[in-house]
Formats: sequence, C-alpha cells, structure tokens
Amino acid sequence: MQVIARRTLKEFWGRHPRAEGPIRVWFAVVRKARWNGPNDVKRQFGTTVDFVADNRLIFDLGGNKYRLIAHVSYRFGRVLVKFIGTHAEYDRIDPEMVAWRRGARRKSKD
Repeated sequence: MQVIARRTLKEFWGRHPRAEGPIRVWFAVVRKARWNGPNDVKRQFGTTVDFVADNRLIFDLGGNKYRLIAHVSYRFGRVLVKFIGTHAEYDRIDPEMVAWRRGARRKSKD
C-alpha cells in the first residue's frame, strides 16, 4: 500500500519521541501490505484496528497510547493518514469527520 502523509507521522513523533518506534513498525507493515478489503486489514491487525464510515480505519499504536486514523482506497492501494494523536487527543475528535467535537475543551494557545 502507498502511505500518504508520511511527513505528518514524522512531525508527530518529533513531538512525541516514544511514538516513533510504533509508528515506524505500522508504516513498514502497511507499506508491504496489499489489502483488497477490510477483511485483509482485520486479518493483519486483529483487535488493534477498528472500522468507521467512508473506509476509515482507526489503528491503536504503542499499546493504545496513540491513535491513527487513515482513509483506505483498496482499489488504488493507498492509505491516507487523516489523523495521528495521543489517546487523549483522539478522544476530542470525531473519527468519522476528523473534526473537533462541539463542546470539547481545547487548550488555549496562550
């Protein structure tokens, strides 16, 4: 599979160095994979992957410390990283929209 948005992954592990190992492992596995559908992904990742609308997959990385949301185009063999974050950051987004939930508290940039 072609993984799109590798720079997003690198930027994340730059801020969270402990995430680098699990992200690199995920990237290597996905890059070598050839998925024809959700069953192929489930066979490969088992309980560490969940499926939501619009061919979006949620991967638990680093013992569930990090979450990665990707959109998969099985036909074209592409995986587009939509979100990578800590579990706490993931809890504040809508995985189907990858948008902040209304009413969720966001940290001030001040």
